[in-house]
Amino acid sequence: MIRPYLYLAVLLPLVVFSQAAAQTCQSETARPSSTPTIQFTNNNDGTVTDKTTGLMWARCPEGQSGENCSTVIQGSVAVYDWEGALNQAQGSTLAGYSDWRLPNIKELSSIVEERCFDPAINLTVFPSTVSSSTPSSYFWSASPYSRSARSAWSVQFINGGTQSSFGDRDYGRRVRLVRSGQ
Repeated sequence: MIRPYLYLAVLLPLVVFSQAAAQTCQSETARPSSTPTIQFTNNNDGTVTDKTTGLMWARCPEGQSGENCSTVIQGSVAVYDWEGALNQAQGSTLAGYSDWRLPNIKELSSIVEERCFDPAINLTVFPSTVSSSTPSSYFWSASPYSRSARSAWSVQFINGGTQSSFGDRDYGRRVRLVRSGQ
């Protein structure tokens, strides 16, 4: 399998740069967006709704807030072990809703922008998503890893959902909340 960063290197003449200085994206002509901005409705309350899946997403990862997710709450980027992530979701009342949860691996992979790298996400819809190759660039899913009771699936947005990985449930990972919407 070709890794996205290798694929982008081969297509260097087709690469354009998006709004974030580090993010690299193929042009729309070379590869259509997998998560075009028009696919999402900004609810102007810290959430967006994916018109294709019907899912409502928190725009900011837990621990960040503001229109561009640039405000870090309590001085540091929030990371949680898996149980803490599940509890954080269960206790959230973002935008007045109390039915937030961790996305399953399929749902979390659905917001990966396949034409972009570092991060592999639509930064207009999900601003300030961490993409460095640190533990805080991984986002927990609610999906346990069936071959190990100690592991659960996560997505690292430096290279996207096709590179989903499992990790020890004690690892610190980021959280992006989802709810089923209307």
